Amino acid sequence: MVDQTIAKEAQRHFKKQGLDIKLGAKVSSAAVSGEAVDVTYTDAQGEHSLQVDKLIVAVGRRPFTEGLLAEGTGVEVDERGFIKVDEQCRTSAPNVWAIGDVVRGPMLAHKGKEEGVMVADLIANHYGHVNYKVIPSVIYTQPEIAWVGQTEEQVKASGRPYKTGTFPFAASGRARAMEAGAGMAKIVSAKDDDEVLGIHVIGPMAGELISEAVLAMEYSASTEDIQRTIHAHPTLSEAIHEAALNVDKKAIDSLNR
Repeated sequence: MVDQTIAKEAQRHFKKQGLDIKLGAKVSSAAVSGEAVDVTYTDAQGEHSLQVDKLIVAVGRRPFTEGLLAEGTGVEVDERGFIKVDEQCRTSAPNVWAIGDVVRGPMLAHKGKEEGVMVADLIANHYGHVNYKVIPSVIYTQPEIAWVGQTEEQVKASGRPYKTGTFPFAASGRARAMEAGAGMAKIVSAKDDDEVLGIHVIGPMAGELISEAVLAMEYSASTEDIQRTIHAHPTLSEAIHEAALNVDKKAIDSLNR
């Protein structure tokens, strides 16, 4: 789900930290053996086994709606257990609304919170809206990963001509002073009208930096808008500014590849 440039950068740093990452592997069994756990898994090379102190299983999340609704409520649930709603979180039953992890969209606390505010406003006959195109996502690893909008792969698949720009935190004075120079910022923009389509960050305070990107995209900012916005120096936010400049090969603090 992460932009592949960012994902590869993350893998590189995680491996440097000593993480042994097995891709394309499927765990077939796990059994407690004294104070350890014996794990068997298969990959393209065949079956393997290893012994670990602890085993954490994280296979994703699903909506917890089993037994939630009585027969005849009129609320429709799809085959995966999600309650069916429209763009404003109305269910198929009159005056019944559903928000958060039981409805479509990313299972994120801030997404559910904004849906709750929207629904409360609509019930009170006020204006309510959630812009699902600019919901930020954060992975709280070290370094952090955060993004909003489309990945380069998604834009490419859509067929829309695009351009990209990046900036490494290794060239950021503030990041280097913090001894946190790992990672980069990346911007994907449309070639025709320069609209920012996605902003992706891996590095220090990425979860905080992404808010600027969300605000820019909420107002349909162009790359040039970010280029012409003054960023304080030295700050981590300069990485977003420099990535925007690099989109049009105008970067100041890094090479314009």
